[in-house]
Amino acid sequence: MLTILVINSKGGSGKTTLTTNLAGYYANMRLRTAIIDYDPQASSLQWLKARPDTMPTIHAANGAPAKGNAHLSSRQSWVPLDTEVLIVDAPAGAGGLLLKDLVRKANFIVIPVAPSPIDIRATADFIKDLFLVGGVRTSNARMAVVANRVRNRSGTPYAALERFLTSLKMPFLTSLADSDVYLQSAEEGVGIFEMDELLSGRERQEFMPIVRWLEGHFPNRFGIRNEDKQAILESSRKWAAFRPEGATGRFPAFQPVTGK
Repeated sequence: MLTILVINSKGGSGKTTLTTNLAGYYANMRLRTAIIDYDPQASSLQWLKARPDTMPTIHAANGAPAKGNAHLSSRQSWVPLDTEVLIVDAPAGAGGLLLKDLVRKANFIVIPVAPSPIDIRATADFIKDLFLVGGVRTSNARMAVVANRVRNRSGTPYAALERFLTSLKMPFLTSLADSDVYLQSAEEGVGIFEMDELLSGRERQEFMPIVRWLEGHFPNRFGIRNEDKQAILESSRKWAAFRPEGATGRFPAFQPVTGK
């Protein structure tokens, strides 16, 4: 199982947009795809509830805490054993043991950041936490950043964001526009790669560098490098640890989703 962690401590950075569109892309590649949503708002799971029955299946798991429980990592969720691609929608403010756990299980970490001074400062602090608290330095995960919800690429806020992202010692993959197409795809429960290309062509073009970066590491049919295979197997074993004895492969909070 290949695990993609979409994370930023700052709320409103567009994690769910990345999560759902990555899931839609890989589901349409006929890969067994799952989302685990740690955010109490469950935006990714709400997207799946709206998903038409005609769309390829995407499984769903709820990783958020039960009401009144402050410990996110205590809520047990799991994914089917035959899952090939797992997208993790992390909660805002993830830190401590939860952050370490998410990083430890990830093969790839994608960090979306919006073009505002508040978001830039928060993301800079969060990236420090990924190294100091999350253990990224000693993990096998590969990290990249994405500029998200960009309204004006010629404006001062985007210029500041671009300078910040290019200063980081990690790939800066692409800039995603603050487009109504993403709002429409969220409402309809589909990804931009599942919409009419005449409607979503620009958004697909902007999104493709993320997919290409990920596929450059995927095994065999995706072209992953041999030295990465052990890390992927180890990640699969870590996620399998969430699976209680005798489990059927169905999720505790949500049944496998075929559309809804």
